[in-house]
Amino acid sequence: MADKRDYYEVLGLQKGASEDEIKKAFKKKAREFHPDLHPNDPTCEEKFKEVNEAYEVLSNPDKRAKYDQFGHEGVDGSFAGADGFGGFSDVGDILENIFGGFGGGFGFGGGGGGRSNANAPRRGQDINQSVIIDFMDACKGKRQDIKINRMAACDACNGTGASSGTTAEVCPDCQGRGSIKTTQRTPFGAISSTKPCPHCGGKGKIIKNPCSKCRGVGRTRVTKTVSFDIPAGIADGQTIRLSGQGDCGINGGPAGNLNVTISVRPHPLFTREGYDIHCEIPVTFTQAVLGDEITVPTIDGNVKYNIGEGTQTGTVFRLKNKGVQKLNRSDRGHQYVKVVVEVPKNLTKKQKELLKSFEASLDDKNYAKRPSFFEKLKEKLNP
Repeated sequence: MADKRDYYEVLGLQKGASEDEIKKAFKKKAREFHPDLHPNDPTCEEKFKEVNEAYEVLSNPDKRAKYDQFGHEGVDGSFAGADGFGGFSDVGDILENIFGGFGGGFGFGGGGGGRSNANAPRRGQDINQSVIIDFMDACKGKRQDIKINRMAACDACNGTGASSGTTAEVCPDCQGRGSIKTTQRTPFGAISSTKPCPHCGGKGKIIKNPCSKCRGVGRTRVTKTVSFDIPAGIADGQTIRLSGQGDCGINGGPAGNLNVTISVRPHPLFTREGYDIHCEIPVTFTQAVLGDEITVPTIDGNVKYNIGEGTQTGTVFRLKNKGVQKLNRSDRGHQYVKVVVEVPKNLTKKQKELLKSFEASLDDKNYAKRPSFFEKLKEKLNP
């Protein structure tokens, strides 16, 4: 654990960072080091894994609390004190160890066990990953593959932890409970305490011939490709949960989930606000003055639109139902198009003279705003 960087440092955060700050930092770092964006830099893959590992801990309130208290050891499954009290899995264990069973009638359980069964099924951990997709894929949806590293049942021993042809035996000391109880007599009566069985390490069973592949654990880490559908309309930063695709459970427990956070690459023409698309269209001075049929790009392809005479720069028109399909619905947003009138540059002398002649032929009725502007200016200067 000594060679691991501080998780807050990995994400560029202070220790008291909020959940929102953690999520934003993760998205930023995931984009910075995503292997797909740096195919020629082998160091990015390791940094990307480091970022994912840091986010997986800091985004989980329980894991983060353990990490803040104990550091990396606090979130390592082999650390006995990960819950803040070495050897105890829950509050019931702590109370039972302190108060046990005051046999003299104090009623703290009468020697009854509050410890959970060591062989009870336990859910596997969730896996947090991220994927970067194109803007158009977010609008239209796509089938996506992602490679993950997950804990899976060992295929050599079928998850038993024992080598082929052998089985795990019930621990003779704890009779499979995973814990042993000791009783001490005191002036206040008999005090019972419970602790993990030292013979089986709290597992309740003993594997005399452990599997050579998983070394008796029953699970191994494997690389797996998961295919899933990204729905049309998904937005940058949203997360897709794939049930049962996380780490496999322990003792037959259910698998955890795979949580995939979506990052969307920016588009050169379009921006998105909710389910609406925004873009700018340049038109010539002549088109703006006389009006014209222009070609407007949309996420469905080009469409024709007629702008009227005297269209001003900054004019916005709406293309109904040309936006993004709403998530898990059939209706869509709209597309808003802003007109930008381009003023010609690098004119010849003759062109300039023609423009001056044209300007001289105009009067106030040819302008919508200029007359009222100068009237207001006159009133301001001559009250």
